[in-house]
Amino acid sequence: MLLIADRLHTLSFGSLMEVYRESNGWNGEEFFPMETPERQLALAEERFYQYLQEEFFSKPDARYFIWTENGEYVSALRLWPFLDGQLLEGLETKPGQRRKGYAACLIRAVQRHCPAGTRIYSHVSRDNTASLRLHEACGFQAIQESARCLDGSVSTRRRTLCWEKGK
Repeated sequence: MLLIADRLHTLSFGSLMEVYRESNGWNGEEFFPMETPERQLALAEERFYQYLQEEFFSKPDARYFIWTENGEYVSALRLWPFLDGQLLEGLETKPGQRRKGYAACLIRAVQRHCPAGTRIYSHVSRDNTASLRLHEACGFQAIQESARCLDGSVSTRRRTLCWEKGK
């Protein structure tokens, strides 16, 4: 089932953090190397909360999409305005729930939710073959061999993919 949140308080933040536990662990190691692993994770989750509150949900039309199974958050992504469409970012599936098709269910549900003519862009790491295959299976096509980030920087480690809903 698809959940859509346009405000932080409409999310179960604890359930969302279960989806992002692995990447928050990596972020904690990178940004807080002198802390214990437990503290690294707590600080990364705190930073994530602040990002959602101060940056993501402060933008008009920013939405969080979550796929649930039996009331459990299993996959999530963020969409917000970008160029002439929306940017898909933060696509993750909860460890232990991967390889069950939940990310594809989520992307396809988001695509169905979009009005005709919507473009969705996604920046995918060149070495993330699983994500590249998933995006291609959901109708995304590579349109650029680099990625222009929201802050204006350019990454040559990621490529830009795009999907457009027919009219």
